[in-house]
Amino acid sequence: MKKKPVTKQLHQQHLAQVIDRNIDTLLEMRQQLEQAKSIQDKIADWITSFSGSMVFLYFHVIWFAVWMLINTSLTSIPAFDPFPFGLLTMVVSLEAIFLSTFVLISQNRLAQVADQRADLDLHVNLLGEYEVTKILKLVDAIADHMGIDACNDPELEQLKVEISPDQVLQEMAKRKKKA
Repeated sequence: MKKKPVTKQLHQQHLAQVIDRNIDTLLEMRQQLEQAKSIQDKIADWITSFSGSMVFLYFHVIWFAVWMLINTSLTSIPAFDPFPFGLLTMVVSLEAIFLSTFVLISQNRLAQVADQRADLDLHVNLLGEYEVTKILKLVDAIADHMGIDACNDPELEQLKVEISPDQVLQEMAKRKKKA
């Protein structure tokens, strides 16, 4: 059996620990979000989940078929909602109103979670941008100190300038108006 170089083993172990830590953190955050849900949110999520399942579809196919069979006098059971099935239409309409409300409740809660994740992503991206800018400046200073000509690349000079998120958003809005 061929052994991996020690540096590769250490790198993989370190990477695995970081990944394990991040996975544990994400799972813990999801568990906290799940525990923080109110009973109403849990009910809305369950109804939304069930109404988006194949079992729900099969139930409705069977329900509509039985309803129509009974009410078209194809069975020995007396019809209680003859064609055009006014009662069925009313029941299905009410069901649609309630289901859409439950779906909207679940989507609103999920949108809040998505906004939190987007805020975290933005924060991490801004922090990464700030750190990279500082590193570029530091590397440039080290090169100057060591007398290394770090080719005067105008793009590199632009990357060393700290950018405000507000400036980027304003420029995006300005260009959107022009388009």
